[in-house]
Amino acid sequence: MSQPVQPPNQPQQPFGGQPVDGNPYAGQPGQATPAAPTGNPYGQPAPGAPTGNPYGQQPPAPTGNPFAGQQPGQSAPFGGGTPFTPAPPARNNNIMLGVLVALGAAIVAGILYGVIAGSIEREVGYAAVGVGFLVGFASSKVGGSNPAVIGAAAVFSIGAVYLGQLVGISMVLSDLAQIPFSEVIGDHFGTVTEAWSQEADFMTYLFLALGAIAAVGGAKKAG
Repeated sequence: MSQPVQPPNQPQQPFGGQPVDGNPYAGQPGQATPAAPTGNPYGQPAPGAPTGNPYGQQPPAPTGNPFAGQQPGQSAPFGGGTPFTPAPPARNNNIMLGVLVALGAAIVAGILYGVIAGSIEREVGYAAVGVGFLVGFASSKVGGSNPAVIGAAAVFSIGAVYLGQLVGISMVLSDLAQIPFSEVIGDHFGTVTEAWSQEADFMTYLFLALGAIAAVGGAKKAG
């Protein structure tokens, strides 16, 4: 008797074994059970895949500081080394030097003002303004527009105009008494100041004020 012919392409059991308890991937006794497919052909978990821990390996939150993640001594990006710290701005206003310049300019301008006033035997308002402007401009040009420099220039300008008035009176007295100018200043300085007090009027004090105002204007012009 002939035996029945098996149909072609009979399905084979997976991995050469029989299904165990309905699990087609269960192997034969003594064989390792293959892992279930994960959808990843390389068998390794994808980077960043959920691990069940919502706090595991989270990237640090941005802090707004591009150098926050660097270790001490680590170079900054772009090969720049340690971040550059700008130097403090240099101080341009040399107050002390400006005050000294104001004093020197006041002495020189006051003497020139006195020579002019003594030569014409009268005071000139424009000359008083020029004295103050020169003192304020020179002091602020050197010391800057610092309020202390401007204030010193105004005070010294008043002194410069006053000095010029004394020099002018001394020159007049020297001509009247026919004595040297140096003797009037050195030996009769009290007489000079007394004469100034007697001759002082509204215009005298106005010239003093004009010198101070011009000094402030000169300082602002230089600044």
